[in-house]
Amino acid sequence: IVPIYKGDEGLKQINEAVASIKKNLEAKGISVKYDNSDKQRPGWKFAEYELKGVPIRIAIGERDLQNGTVEVARRDLLSKEVLPIEGIEHKIESLLNQIQDNLFAKALIRREESMRKVDTYEEFKQALLKGGFISAHWDGTTETEQKIKEETKATIRCIPLNNKKESGICVYSGKPSEQRVLFAIAY
Repeated sequence: IVPIYKGDEGLKQINEAVASIKKNLEAKGISVKYDNSDKQRPGWKFAEYELKGVPIRIAIGERDLQNGTVEVARRDLLSKEVLPIEGIEHKIESLLNQIQDNLFAKALIRREESMRKVDTYEEFKQALLKGGFISAHWDGTTETEQKIKEETKATIRCIPLNNKKESGICVYSGKPSEQRVLFAIAY
């Protein structure tokens, strides 16, 4: 939460209003930082918290207090809206859930777009050059995983829990495999 004010009296009024907002948000288990320091201007604070990854920013000024509103900015959509102070904790809780769902959906899409399904070791090595995740059959042995790591620097990143059984042949050893795992190189 960032206050926008002109004098000490304005800051005092905003501090009183924010104390209630902060208490209500924290009662819902939401972490809140109220930055009423006078060392930096509001624009600098906005940029600082965006760089830190804060998902929602609330700006409140003297005029907002008179109107009973606050400005809420979402980092994930780069959008702002003016909302009533009354019940703001419910709206913020809902927005945080929406942001989580939105970021999760974007991550799934990015993962799916960057995943390459391979069936041979040659395809595996070619796919590594393009980056991202590689879905490949693995025989389940640590020896095979270690040899793949030594030759390519790729390691298993995930053995999906909800993986459907899919019979195949390990891309490295040629032994039978019951499922695909995800390989990648750490950069």
